[in-house]
Amino acid sequence: MRQPMLEKHKKVERHSILLSIMIIVAASFGGIFEIAPLFTIDETIEPVEGIRPYTPLELAGRNIYIREGCYACHSQMIRRLRDEVERYGPYSLAAESRFDHPMLWGSKRTGPDLARIGDKYSDDWQVAHLIAPRELVPRSNMPGYPFLAETRLRTEDLGLHLQALRMTGVPYSDAQITAATADAIGQGDPDSEESEGVAKRYGEGVAIRDFAGDGPGLSEMDAIVAYLQMLGTLVKFDSGANSGKEGG
Repeated sequence: MRQPMLEKHKKVERHSILLSIMIIVAASFGGIFEIAPLFTIDETIEPVEGIRPYTPLELAGRNIYIREGCYACHSQMIRRLRDEVERYGPYSLAAESRFDHPMLWGSKRTGPDLARIGDKYSDDWQVAHLIAPRELVPRSNMPGYPFLAETRLRTEDLGLHLQALRMTGVPYSDAQITAATADAIGQGDPDSEESEGVAKRYGEGVAIRDFAGDGPGLSEMDAIVAYLQMLGTLVKFDSGANSGKEGG
């Protein structure tokens, strides 16, 4: 029975037009199965209260996270496997990545998953770990990033970043785009005049403090710590359950 099938296959290979048609049909079916679900993505991702776009300071920190290649060693997606949930916390919800462009789920874990790293450690710990990882985790092979604390954060073009993300569907308002630079400064300096506007535009649950602990002025360390400290904190879960509750 194998021989007749091989003979039929050889006949198809000899006819370039027939072979091309069959390739197009096969590719079309594959494309339909991959593309069709995207048209219903709004219905398949269940809305979860508490999810919001990144603040300008958090977005700047995320950009630094991507720039330094942190995603190559740290995933941000906890799977439903029992060992992952027990180690890292409640499994990730699709809604938590709704405003991620690009997504940072990842598949390699040279370091731990960071999907629920927010508020797990203090700001001081995060800063010390980023500067000299092996001072806190002796077996770590993570490189140090002391220059982040010494590099001034560029905030002038954050409004353009928000505007570009709005074109991809992230619901930034005109007010948020206009106040992007002021909101970044206000989130990192609770004593500044701009701090009240951050809570007004992004919600009372937004953390407003000196993340790097280095006084007035924003460094890249402020931004990346602000980003890390919000990961996984927008949704609150019942103890022992993974049903997303309202977060703030």
